[in-house]
Amino acid sequence: MAREIERLTLAAALEKLAAAWASGGRLFYDVATAWTESRGSKTSALALAWAREQVRLSLQEIIEATPRDKRGRIDATPDTVAWVLLAGCEALAHEPPAAVADRVHALLELTGHAAPGG
Repeated sequence: MAREIERLTLAAALEKLAAAWASGGRLFYDVATAWTESRGSKTSALALAWAREQVRLSLQEIIEATPRDKRGRIDATPDTVAWVLLAGCEALAHEPPAAVADRVHALLELTGHAAPGG
């Protein structure tokens, strides 16, 4: 996933992550399965954590490449913003399907990338 988003705009990266994490998205099941299988295996747990960190770092790099005045409402360091956005996308797996669009819009709003009137 990190490679899939690394060259996208922040809005496009969030949309891609949100779609992957939403209930029924490919990461929803892949990560749950990997997490279950990693229980009791430090190597597997570290690999899963490393993969997540690569996604967070890709988000951070996208944020750092975005001009400061285009980063939205969160006045925090790029690494913190990336962590918050990734956590928000991961949380979509636990939202009712009908609420996902509103949650994604909220994340886009925080980053200053929500569509007008959307």
